[in-house]
Amino acid sequence: MKHVAILGVALVLMSACSQRATILPGTREPVRADTAVALSQEALAQAQATTLPAAQTIDAWPVRTGSAAGVMPHAALSSTPERVWSVGIGKGNGRRTLLTVDPVAADGRIFAMDAEGAVTAVSEAGDVLWRADLTPAYERDGDASGGGLGLHDGVLYATTGFGNFHALDPETGAEQWVQRLDAPLTSPTFGGGFAYLVSRDSRAWAIDLSDGRIRWELPGAPVVATLAGAPAPALTDRLVIFPLGSGELIAALRQSGIRVWGSTVAGNRRGVAYSNLSDIASDPVVAGRTLYAGTPAGRMVSMDAFSGARNWTATEGALSPALPVAGSVYFVTDRNQLVRLDAETGAQIWAADLPFFAANRLNRRKTVYAHFGPILAGGQVWLAATDGVLRGFDPETGAQTHESDIPGGGASRPIVMNDTLYVLGGRGTLHAYR
Repeated sequence: MKHVAILGVALVLMSACSQRATILPGTREPVRADTAVALSQEALAQAQATTLPAAQTIDAWPVRTGSAAGVMPHAALSSTPERVWSVGIGKGNGRRTLLTVDPVAADGRIFAMDAEGAVTAVSEAGDVLWRADLTPAYERDGDASGGGLGLHDGVLYATTGFGNFHALDPETGAEQWVQRLDAPLTSPTFGGGFAYLVSRDSRAWAIDLSDGRIRWELPGAPVVATLAGAPAPALTDRLVIFPLGSGELIAALRQSGIRVWGSTVAGNRRGVAYSNLSDIASDPVVAGRTLYAGTPAGRMVSMDAFSGARNWTATEGALSPALPVAGSVYFVTDRNQLVRLDAETGAQIWAADLPFFAANRLNRRKTVYAHFGPILAGGQVWLAATDGVLRGFDPETGAQTHESDIPGGGASRPIVMNDTLYVLGGRGTLHAYR
């Protein structure tokens, strides 16, 4: 009887398999479709024409992204800047340590951090004013790199790969206080008497600037690996938005740290090993009420900064903060293209190929050039690259318009102060262009 029952079940299953599946009517949509849309030819032509805001002389670049929200004005700069001076600021890229910290500038001084955590102040004439080694007494030089710099209310703040947060006198480099957080830290953002930081073990911090004490902390999901860069949080008038190594974006109330919303930038580019890195490498940038952020794994998102609701997702990754301006978003993709997207829809308007592999032969393609930026200055979009070239591009068409040499190759995002562009070179040299 048992065998008969089994045979009966098998016959029923075979009968079911022989029946034709009912095909439901309607449009077929991919399960993981992008929310970015393609523009019609007419809409594309309208989007390509752009009117940039007027260029203005800016006298400070106080944080990595330029401002607390991450958006800087159109900076005044020559359309054909050339290098006017170069000065050493310490250790350059090596086998164990790397230059990962973007310079900041204010009050006629430029501040840069070398690959081993030493900070140097340089005048606009290229003179070294002071140098401070931030390696703790209980550690050895070269044991850690990374961190970030920021200026706020006449104080220079520095985070390090050793997990310390320092307050320094910008005129002398003298230390005012130090807070030990025991994990490598990212670049700071400032507002309302607080400094906001992210540690590379996916924790978010609010530090009281008056004394360096921790006011509140938010934990994120644990993460196995993160990038060596230092993405900074972004601020709105009410929220602080933290980028975590797990791919999370967490928005919290600035004063209390109460979590308001959270979102994950998920997805990856197939066929490449780095797609397993979920780190938010393209710092959150807030323009109006829209937030832009991306990962190196092939994703850039536009979100409502106040609710976390997704506007669109583009299948391009980024390693530096995006540049939203005049209805467009510019960024360098993980496949080394400078792209311009329509800010409203995420549709691509143009893409400009950048140098990719250092060697053209397939069996020698190990080293990939890095491109830092973009920033908007002098009517052009600027990138600094490890191939030793500072490049300018037409923001309307994507055509390259200018290039200048960077001895040692670029190692930071360019910044601009008082009509001069500054970029850190890979040999530990600060270069100025006018």
